[in-house]
Order: sequence, then structure tokens, then C-alpha cells
Amino acid sequence: MKSKNEWRNDPEYLSIVEDLLSQPAVKKLANYTQHHHSNRLQHSIAVSYDSYRIAKKLHLDYRSTARAGLLHDMFYYDWRTTKFDLGTHAFIHPRVALRNAEKITELNKKEKDIILKHMFGATMAVPRYPESLIVSLVDDYEAEHEFFGPLRRMVEVQMSKLRHKRHQRGRFNG
Repeated sequence: MKSKNEWRNDPEYLSIVEDLLSQPAVKKLANYTQHHHSNRLQHSIAVSYDSYRIAKKLHLDYRSTARAGLLHDMFYYDWRTTKFDLGTHAFIHPRVALRNAEKITELNKKEKDIILKHMFGATMAVPRYPESLIVSLVDDYEAEHEFFGPLRRMVEVQMSKLRHKRHQRGRFNG
């Protein structure tokens, strides 16, 4: 299992995203809860770093993947309570994120596609590039991991206690 801060020890990754991480607009993401047990900045870094590693392993454009992965959820509202007349959060927020990202950096076509299509599956926006699909799938994985992680750890602790009790019973009954 990777550590939560493994990305901090990857100089190549840092050189790709450090200009974005220093932006107040990106830092501000830390003020928003994402999947109950994480904030939006933590989530965005996790999506960015894991997507970067996969793209790099597959000899794809890991630079665009890392940068767009970091910016894919660059919106500033609580998606659980804010509703839109024009469509669902899944449809609207990639467009909001793209508009916000374009305010702080120049984006290439691939980075724009990654941001716009990261909700593939929840929307019909089909990724044009493999890097877009990677970010979409990693985003789903991280969301599940962040939401269910605390519950998973609690179950593991309880299972460990049960195994320990069974082991203790077995020692005294034998």
C-alpha cells in the first residue's frame, strides 16, 4: 500500500505539478470535504499521483495526466448540497473545473479532455485519450477508497480481535 504522502518524495512528479500546487486557487481545495473522509486537495493529489504513475508505466503522456489529474475537481462548492438547473453535479463540475483551471494555467487539448471527461460512466462524455480514461478510473478508485477506507479499517480491527479471541480460546481448550 502506498503512503498518503509518497508523492512528496517523487522529484519528477513534484517538478511537473509544483507550479500548480503553489497556486492559491489549488490550495483552496483543502477547504472542501470531498468523499466524507478527505478534502478535495487530498483527493486531487491522490488522483493526480496515481494516474501519473500509471501513465508513466504505460509510456503515455504522464505530464498532462499529472497536471490535469490535479485540476480535475477544481470547483468551490459542496457537491452534496449545491444543485443546478442545467444538469447534475457529474455533468456540471467538469466544466466548472476546466474554467477554473484555465484561469491559472494554459492547458493543452489532452489536459482539457482529461478534466472534461473524468466523469465517464456517470456521464456519456467518452474520453478521447487513454490518459483521460486513466484519470476517470483512478478518480473512481480514489473516491471508493476515501469513502470506505475508515469503514474497511474498522472491520479489519474487529476481525483481528475476533481472530485473537478464537486463538486464545483454542489455546485454553486444547
